[in-house]
Amino acid sequence: MTEARKNTLTYFVDEMDCASCVKKVEAATARLPGAQVKRTNFTTQILEVELDEQQTPRKTLEQNLQSLGYKPNLREENGQAPHNHAGHEAGHSHTHEHESGPWYNTGQGKLVWQTGLLLLIAYGLGFLYPQYAGGFYILATVLGVWPLIKKAYASARLGDPFSINMLVSVASIGALLIGEAAEAAVVVFFFAIGELLEGVAAGRARSSIKALAALAPKTATLMENGVPRDIPAEALQVGQTVRVAPGGRIPADGTILEGQSSIDDSPVTGESVPVNKGPGSTVFAGSINTENVITLKVEKAAKDNTIARIIKMVEEAEESKAPTSRFIDRFSRKYTPFVVLASLLTVLVPPLLFGGQWTEWLYKGISLLLIGCPCALVLSTPAAITSGIASGARRGLLIKGGAALESLGTLKTIAFDKTGTLTENKPRVTDVVTLEGTETQALEIAAAVESGSHHPLAKAIVEKAGTASLPPVTEAKALSGKGVSAVIQGVTHLVASPKHAQTLTDLSKHQHTIEGLEQQGKTVVVVLKDTTALALIAIRDEARKDAKEAISELKDLGVGAVMLTGDNRRTGQAIASSLGMDVQAELLPEDKLRIIRDMKARGGIGMVGDGINDAPALAESTVGIAMGGGTDVALETADAALLRSNARDVPALIRLSRRTMGNIKQNIIFALGLKLIFLVTTLLGYTSLWMAILADTGATMIVTANALRLLRK
Repeated sequence: MTEARKNTLTYFVDEMDCASCVKKVEAATARLPGAQVKRTNFTTQILEVELDEQQTPRKTLEQNLQSLGYKPNLREENGQAPHNHAGHEAGHSHTHEHESGPWYNTGQGKLVWQTGLLLLIAYGLGFLYPQYAGGFYILATVLGVWPLIKKAYASARLGDPFSINMLVSVASIGALLIGEAAEAAVVVFFFAIGELLEGVAAGRARSSIKALAALAPKTATLMENGVPRDIPAEALQVGQTVRVAPGGRIPADGTILEGQSSIDDSPVTGESVPVNKGPGSTVFAGSINTENVITLKVEKAAKDNTIARIIKMVEEAEESKAPTSRFIDRFSRKYTPFVVLASLLTVLVPPLLFGGQWTEWLYKGISLLLIGCPCALVLSTPAAITSGIASGARRGLLIKGGAALESLGTLKTIAFDKTGTLTENKPRVTDVVTLEGTETQALEIAAAVESGSHHPLAKAIVEKAGTASLPPVTEAKALSGKGVSAVIQGVTHLVASPKHAQTLTDLSKHQHTIEGLEQQGKTVVVVLKDTTALALIAIRDEARKDAKEAISELKDLGVGAVMLTGDNRRTGQAIASSLGMDVQAELLPEDKLRIIRDMKARGGIGMVGDGINDAPALAESTVGIAMGGGTDVALETADAALLRSNARDVPALIRLSRRTMGNIKQNIIFALGLKLIFLVTTLLGYTSLWMAILADTGATMIVTANALRLLRK
């Protein structure tokens, strides 16, 4: 098979809004020749499949999904799904709150209230005209079970005979055959309610993410030759200039060109206090300009802005299932056939071997089928994971999947990069010690060499040099972990660390000065002309105010903290001591990678960084965490991102993970505990059919409500 014969198709699958739905869709799709599932997500109801249409036409794929009760809508090339929600069939087992209206207008909602109405009529007739009540109970059962039978048949035809729909269908029909029409009707009614609640819960988590998409304004004021013109915000292009009035939402990620205003980033990052920003400051799409008119340059198109990236990250989060979720999936695949076998043995063994009553044991066997429905168990993990990820996203804590969310709570140590992570990333030149020439000459040379670099230390030197006329440079290049070099008037000049400079020239008589500056928490660089040292430049980047609080909170959580920095040992030690943490300094990128690998072998290690040189360590760590103000490379490599660039969000991530994992454990205990209780009472003859289905529906309701607690602040 050649790649040219494959198409990647992305579907919006209406009604695929729970974990069991995803399993059915994945199984039905994967069994088709030439089909490979690339991505599924019940929060956004997305199915992405790579399909060889010479082996399986897309129409066959769509028909298979429709036979299971799902409505696949192929996404258009612009990424929008044609939401054709009108006319939902009443037989769909799952639904959610979306454009079609409130729950009672959806297919599943109609099934619930119609079945409930028939039940109510039957119950009333039981007092007035008992001879007619049975007919209405049977009608309620048929109405509720018919769509389940269709789906059970479709699942069996596609290779999944032991579906939840099959269990409920067999139990309901069996109840009718033994004359328990009232209980059969109650069974399908409770099951329908449980499925409806499951869909509503998924809708709640989904709405938390959809609310992010609504943050960006629909229109933007484009400035062309000083003339304002309103255009759709999604049409903005990189490099264009837009104006934002006071009280307006910022339409794109950009940089302020003119104006000074207080910017409320809370809708995007969760930052509670508005921040004063002026020319040169970065702003996010969706943030609110609270005070004055500002003009900004668009830095990212709509599909690449902060909101779009958040939504994309959360959409893709479900691809990475938590280990607990994968275990539950494997368990449920073996669990359901076991339930069917146990039910069959319950029906056959006592009457055949011990002379039991067939009707009595058939009733108990049917009850076991209902008790064994794994709805709540299958839902227990993904419901909590989805709620946890959605909750974090609303607070500027982006987590790229269930595996990362679960791992965060198990971390034993957090390794921090220093610059921009634990420090303000606003270094200032504090001292210039000339060794040859003047201070102005040294600064001009250093600024010229560093002029092409985006490193914070380079920016500090260029800023200190001010508006001085800098000499032209050629062959400028970065020396990873060592410094920067460039050619000025035919001679190689360097701005290097003392360690590297020592390999090029003798600095022994200046060592005392260097050590004195470093002991003050300053970073020292050496300006060299070939092998001649011209000056020492000392730079200090103050520790962030939130960093010390973050380290203290980590200690309270039982998590250690260590600083990994390429800076000199004395500077690193000075800052680390003020924060109350360990430090390893003078590290090259490969040294950070080695240290992370060693720590990982001894237990879970998280790495927090914001630079390109942090990317390898972020990727190697158990969980990589990128600060929101960091580079795209760091953000893409990391498993989680902090939009607020606040160090206290690191312990917040760990707390969210632990709350989520605690929620999952509670859910599993609820799901299995109720089943165990009802299993015993059923075998002892104390449980009726409606109580048996309540064991599953009740557990589903508890699990759903418990998971939704994570959405609260």
